[in-house]
Amino acid sequence: MTTFLLATSSVHVTAAGADYLQNRLDPAGDDDIVVVAVRDPDAPSRDAGDAVNVARSRLAGFMPATETKDGDPVEAILAAVDEHDPDELIIGPHRGTDDSDGVGSMARELLTRVDSPVVVVPLP
Repeated sequence: MTTFLLATSSVHVTAAGADYLQNRLDPAGDDDIVVVAVRDPDAPSRDAGDAVNVARSRLAGFMPATETKDGDPVEAILAAVDEHDPDELIIGPHRGTDDSDGVGSMARELLTRVDSPVVVVPLP
């Protein structure tokens, strides 16, 4: 059994994470998926809720656990990593908005602070 933690704040990151997970999940349903949506203070307030809804829809056959957190995104994700002890953390390179490019500061910080494997999924 593998535990995956998908950290997101947008539907774009969630969709990319779900696409990645579709090819990695055990069809028998033995894997655990935790989706942690963080309300980004710089994004519309509905984004985290929409991200959770996308996860529930796209990963419905695997019944992901979902959480929505407030606060500093990096600290919220680090707390979720401590709480769930995932085998793999899945993040996007950036928020997924049209004005984002490259690997953002939150992704870079998570890459340096998380001890478990971190997968940065490409966004369309």
